[in-house]
Amino acid sequence: MSNEDQIKFAYWVPNVSGGLVVSKIEQRTDWGIEYNRELAQLAERRGFDYALSQVRYMASYGAEYQHESTGFSLALLLATEKLKVIAAIHPGLWQPGVFAKLGASADVISGGRFAVNVVSGWFKGEFQALGEPWLEHDERYRRSEEFIRVLKASWTEDAANFSGDFYNLHDYTLKPKPIQKPHPEIFQGGNSTAARQMAGRVSDWYFMNGNSFEGVRDQIEEVSGHARAAGRHPGKDIRFGLNAFIVARDSESEARAVVEEIIAKADREAVEGFGAAVKQAGQSSSDGRGMWQDSEFKDLVQYNDGFRSGLIGTPEQVARRIIDYRKLGVGLILSGFLHFQEEVDYFGLKVLPIVRELEGELGLEPQPEPLSTNGAAHPNGQVPEPTLSST
Repeated sequence: MSNEDQIKFAYWVPNVSGGLVVSKIEQRTDWGIEYNRELAQLAERRGFDYALSQVRYMASYGAEYQHESTGFSLALLLATEKLKVIAAIHPGLWQPGVFAKLGASADVISGGRFAVNVVSGWFKGEFQALGEPWLEHDERYRRSEEFIRVLKASWTEDAANFSGDFYNLHDYTLKPKPIQKPHPEIFQGGNSTAARQMAGRVSDWYFMNGNSFEGVRDQIEEVSGHARAAGRHPGKDIRFGLNAFIVARDSESEARAVVEEIIAKADREAVEGFGAAVKQAGQSSSDGRGMWQDSEFKDLVQYNDGFRSGLIGTPEQVARRIIDYRKLGVGLILSGFLHFQEEVDYFGLKVLPIVRELEGELGLEPQPEPLSTNGAAHPNGQVPEPTLSST
């Protein structure tokens, strides 16, 4: 993000059953379409800019049911007017030219509000169940980079050509083109060196798992270096999003008690199964530096280390910590909640106005509307690192 822009907010779409914490605590949420339509409309009214539909193809680790991400994303786009919806997809299970066609149609139908999160894959069991080859870690990222390059070519060139190890295009003509220019936004996560290098070269947004200030600063600096080496401009060509599980309550003690209860009631078998799967995937990277390699049990209770970001406390504490991340270069907070509708509402009414007030003191301005018929618009004390007990 440029230094003048306000921070954006996204939320995880609960299109997968089980909520966003692997815990037996009550989670007032629902993976069905009616609940999610209402949630998307509420989030839009409360100032959220994006919603991210999860990708999961089979039951696992507490997620018994799941709706397919692209179809679900289109349903949410049709239920809203300003919200951008990011569909998570797996290269290897999609042909990129075919997905480019779907994305272009979704972008036109929604008035320019479609985006994609390219997930290189950590769940070997899904690929095996579907009879698809499971590539080695760094090869999955090489395939993802080619996938993104094919998407960009398909969306921007009249007769696209591409020659790669995984994908090829031969005078591929896609019409109509997407409304967004130069193309719908492309998000990507991953913690390994291969993921960071790929983000610097080709992605529009790099998602980071929950992390401390120091960890976030290091990731932004490294990915920015890779971007510069590729002739791209950090903050413009590549921007940074941070995952955070937000627990905002009227008092800090109440907020921290909620997190302690989530961890105390964790589904240990599911958490340990998930941890084993993701750590195996990360350890298979060329330098053993992949996702979740330093995650402890309490971190894994929230799938993407969301407690680590420390957005836990009163509205003002949460808002001030968000601003501190913004100062490091974070341009988007990808948020998860325990009780989605109630807490999205609370965040929009109680936390977001403080964030905007603090940004005003820093001289930050709302970002310009995107080049589409329906652009998302924003509404108008330092806290310690989170301390969580282990179980």
